Amino acid sequence: MPIPGTPSRAELVDHLVRTRIAGDVATPRENNLSHYRKLANADRHYWLGLELGDRWSDEQDVLAVMAERVGVNDDPEHRYGQDTIDPELTVAALDRLAGRLRKAADGQQRVLFATGHPGGLLDVHRATAAALRAAGCEIVVIPDGLTTEEGYVMQFADVAVLEHGATLWHTHSGEPMKAILTAMEREGRPLPDLVVADHGWAGYAGQHGVDSVGYADSNDPALFLAEAEGTVQVTVPLDDHVVSPRHYDPMTAYLLAEAGLS
Repeated sequence: MPIPGTPSRAELVDHLVRTRIAGDVATPRENNLSHYRKLANADRHYWLGLELGDRWSDEQDVLAVMAERVGVNDDPEHRYGQDTIDPELTVAALDRLAGRLRKAADGQQRVLFATGHPGGLLDVHRATAAALRAAGCEIVVIPDGLTTEEGYVMQFADVAVLEHGATLWHTHSGEPMKAILTAMEREGRPLPDLVVADHGWAGYAGQHGVDSVGYADSNDPALFLAEAEGTVQVTVPLDDHVVSPRHYDPMTAYLLAEAGLS
């Protein structure tokens, strides 16, 4: 059950482990390593809207960054079975994210929210958007009529999502964010001061030069590499689709409290 109120740091760490948002996560080691290899082999599906060139062509370099920033097992010979996300790294990243949200609130900045994982993270983004609006930020409304090859780029509860066949769609692509930013430029609208997102929504925004922060799973290395290179400002490691989206509520409460938004 969710923790009532705002958890302490220690309570949040315990909650993340119990709900498998961090700790021994559901994503198996072989899936993690497969994704690292595909990214290193220039499969752009795993680049999440970023332009990584040939800088990460060695999957062992990718693994080293993921061990440092996520807490996956750093042994390249560990190829099957359980893998991990260090909950202390999750909370440390939430603290950094809170600092960037505080800056947005202090400057009453324009903030765009988006998710490629609506089944898990939509409400995390919605609650954060509501808190920033209450603090005086402008929550960016996306242009109408945007599409990609996968579907329609829509906005629900202040969060941009991909819609396909009357269903909110899971996507890794950066194309929806590209459609939004391109349309805003075409209309002469200022780009967001900050994008809060995940998957390719966060990656493309950072690649486009917009301040970008986001969430990523242990099998989505691109955003962590982007943070290491400075293209994305903060990437929070977590399992991005646990059994109940309510499990993220204590994390969101902690984030907003640390940002001075609750």
